[in-house]
Amino acid sequence: MRALVILFSLLLLCQAAPGFAEESEKPENIVGKMSYKFTRGVTNLATAPAEIPKQCILSARDDGAVGFVIGPLKGIGMTVYRAFIGSIESIFFLVPQPGNYDSTIDPEFVWNGWEKQRFDYEEPAEIGTTEPVTDKKVE
Repeated sequence: MRALVILFSLLLLCQAAPGFAEESEKPENIVGKMSYKFTRGVTNLATAPAEIPKQCILSARDDGAVGFVIGPLKGIGMTVYRAFIGSIESIFFLVPQPGNYDSTIDPEFVWNGWEKQRFDYEEPAEIGTTEPVTDKKVE
């Protein structure tokens, strides 16, 4: 029985050894991520009002005439949300949450996220054809 306990202990020790061998992240990398999170939070707090014209433009582009009504409402909501997230990231920049100092909001900054969000978007057809380009072979 004693031999079985010793064998089990050695087996457990061998399984745990690779976990201790992992190299921790360098302090300068951690400080860099912390400072980036703080800068991102302050930037989002300062640029939050830019969400109002951004959402107006995006809603008008994606939804047509209805976007002129919905856009300002979405803009006000996103302004409050981006300012809140910016203040949280500025206050808690020392905490590695979520993930490893990752962004809490997507897109990360107000000037990102202008691409088309529709799912029914198709590739444009080549000039002189009536069918969309789908499986183009590369030679």
